[in-house]
Amino acid sequence: MLKGTSISLRPVHEGDLDVLYARHVDVENRGHFFPRRIVSEVTLRKRFREDGFWSNENGMLLMVNEDDEILGHIEFFRTVNYLDEVELSYIVYAAEHRRQGIASQAVDLMVRYLFETNKFNRIRLIIHPENTPSRRVAEKCGFTHEGTARGAWYNRGKMHDVEVYAILRNEVIG
Repeated sequence: MLKGTSISLRPVHEGDLDVLYARHVDVENRGHFFPRRIVSEVTLRKRFREDGFWSNENGMLLMVNEDDEILGHIEFFRTVNYLDEVELSYIVYAAEHRRQGIASQAVDLMVRYLFETNKFNRIRLIIHPENTPSRRVAEKCGFTHEGTARGAWYNRGKMHDVEVYAILRNEVIG
């Protein structure tokens, strides 16, 4: 478990799957910028049985408070095989828990953990230009804005530009 000031990141337990799937299929709670695609419950449970949502190439940790209430999740995954990087994706599920620094803590904890335990040289975030809260998370956590990928993301029936942010290993652990 990775501990922050008001949240912790922990692996998904089998007993979390019902809550996790209910949050996953609640596409209206995702806001305007989190992808809306869903997977079947069978697929979600199968993946959990295969690797517990954790491997060298990708993983998911739950954001929980001191009462172990699930507030959201954060994931990492390889981008393309010729880049020495992973990408992070995160969501705080309920609107009443947003804008409290939860996502920033989760990103900071995950970045430090990944750089301490893996050889990746960079971690990136892909953020919709209008997603001001995620842009603030990136800046607060020390990510550098690298540019705009035009028309790179399909969501809600159309193509969108995205902003690319990244942080390098030596910017975090020297």
